Amino acid sequence: MKMFSRQKSLVGLDIGNNEVKVVELTRTPEGLELTGFGWGKIPSPEETLDTVKAVMRESGISCRKVATSVSGRSVVVRYITLPRLDDEELPETLRLEADKYIPFDRDEVCIDGQKIESFSEEEDSSEEMKSILVAVKKDLLQDHIDQVQELGLIPTVVDVDTFALGNSFDLRTEAGVQDEDTDKAVALVDIGATKTNIHIVRGKTSCFSREIYLGGKDLTDAISRREHLDEAEAEDLKCDPQGNEQMVANAVQPVLDEIAGEIQLSFDYFENQFDFAVEEVFLSGGASQTIGLQETFERVFERDVKTWDPLAMIKVREDLVDVEALNDHLIQLPVALGLGSRIQDCV
Repeated sequence: MKMFSRQKSLVGLDIGNNEVKVVELTRTPEGLELTGFGWGKIPSPEETLDTVKAVMRESGISCRKVATSVSGRSVVVRYITLPRLDDEELPETLRLEADKYIPFDRDEVCIDGQKIESFSEEEDSSEEMKSILVAVKKDLLQDHIDQVQELGLIPTVVDVDTFALGNSFDLRTEAGVQDEDTDKAVALVDIGATKTNIHIVRGKTSCFSREIYLGGKDLTDAISRREHLDEAEAEDLKCDPQGNEQMVANAVQPVLDEIAGEIQLSFDYFENQFDFAVEEVFLSGGASQTIGLQETFERVFERDVKTWDPLAMIKVREDLVDVEALNDHLIQLPVALGLGSRIQDCV
């Protein structure tokens, strides 16, 4: 959705199953500034809206225009091959081709997409091109927009979680943080409470994305079962083992192996389809800090696995933001920051 007057700020609102993360990014002549931040735990699904309201109020953010995102089984992302088309022809072609790729009736979904950048002269001269096809069920999209409006906010952008993750990582490239070899493929792996997002990018080009429905809650449940603890006790132990590191590591290892195995299957598929390798893996999400996770991933993937700083290019207004709280939750913020970065697309 385009805006009709130039704006300076945009709120990135990431509403998860367990937590809400909110950032305000402001565009200045020197670049992006973080001018607001908030975080809150969602006690129950029924308290989601109240939690968002409280977080917005406590953060002091006054901007009402927000970028949000959707995810889940009602969101389909496919990377497809089409005859080479002009930009004007792409939307209608995607709509007509959608039935081949999505498990929903065409009339039930909103369809969008874009061309994928070519990486070789051979691809440029081919009679075919690669494209991203995105389909979101209309009822999910409308429910999400209604929820945002009920909060007294203006939904300016509705994105997909995995693309927001990629947008956040793009800021590193602009900041000169990323490796000079921009042609290499890297995997962004964001591990949340109930799902793991995988987004493989090459430079600034999205090449593959997938959601795996395993996450932090599965790790918590594994501790709960093994140690006969309730969910709250198991969650506390996962986040702060307090000398019980080996016990936690033993409890979560089978789940870590399962998550790593699913991610490796995605890498194998991608590498077979595109004929180039995923060279590095970058972690984010609260559950990515679980004991043994990084070591398990390095063992299974046999490649570098590291965390990254989503604020590398963004100046933090320390007079407006609780810096200590921001640093405590930094690894959970890429999606929210990627959403807020859409201020750069606003006219």
